[in-house]
Parts: sequence; structure tokens; C-alpha cells
Amino acid sequence: MDDQKRRDAGMNVRRKVLGNAWVDKSIANRNAFNTDFQDMITRYAWGEIWTRPHFDERTRRVLVIGTMVALGQWDEFRLHVRAALAEGGFTPDDVKEILLQQAIYCGVPAANHAVKEASAIVQELGLLET
Repeated sequence: MDDQKRRDAGMNVRRKVLGNAWVDKSIANRNAFNTDFQDMITRYAWGEIWTRPHFDERTRRVLVIGTMVALGQWDEFRLHVRAALAEGGFTPDDVKEILLQQAIYCGVPAANHAVKEASAIVQELGLLET
């Protein structure tokens, strides 16, 4: 696949996974400093990795959310939790199960923070059951 095809495929997947609003905002915020980085992640993260046939989109979402907990990358964690709930067909229970699993393998402090962050998103999206 050439770079343009990879870029196009990556943009399609990026929009599907994160939603048009997020991607449009990201594109609108491009500037001379970050444009090359945005292009690189569109071509490689989205166009090369997310388009691979072995894992389905749901599995990739679970992997990303779990990895962001492990790494303590809370901006990306919030982005992917919100996208999973709003665009990916995940339920709050799906996210909760990921976080319970991560509590064992990443530690309770990381999972505790993840639960706090995810709870805020669930509430923001009006998905919190009372």
C-alpha cells in the first residue's frame, strides 16, 4: 500500500473509531508544528495497524483502553473510552470489565484512577444507571 492509500484507509478507520467530530476537531487544530505528526499517526497507527485483519475493531479497542491504563496515559484513555461508548457499541459494563481486569494486572491505583475517569465519561454521556 502506498502512503496515500495508507493515509486514506487510516483516515477512514480513525473516523470510524473516534467519530467525525473528534477527527474534524483534530484536523482543524493542525498547524505547522503538529501536521507531520498527525499525518504519521493517520498513516501508521490508523492506516497500518488498525486496518490489519487479525484482530477486529472491538478487540483493538479493548487492547488500547487496557494499555492506556497500564501506561497511565489518561488523555488517550479518556479519548478511547469515550469513543468506545459513543462510537464503538461498548456499554459501561464492557468498560467496567476491562478496568476490573486491569486492576489485577496493572495495579489498583491505576485502575482506581481509570474508574474515576471512566465514571465521569459514562455520566457525561448519560449512561450512568442509578
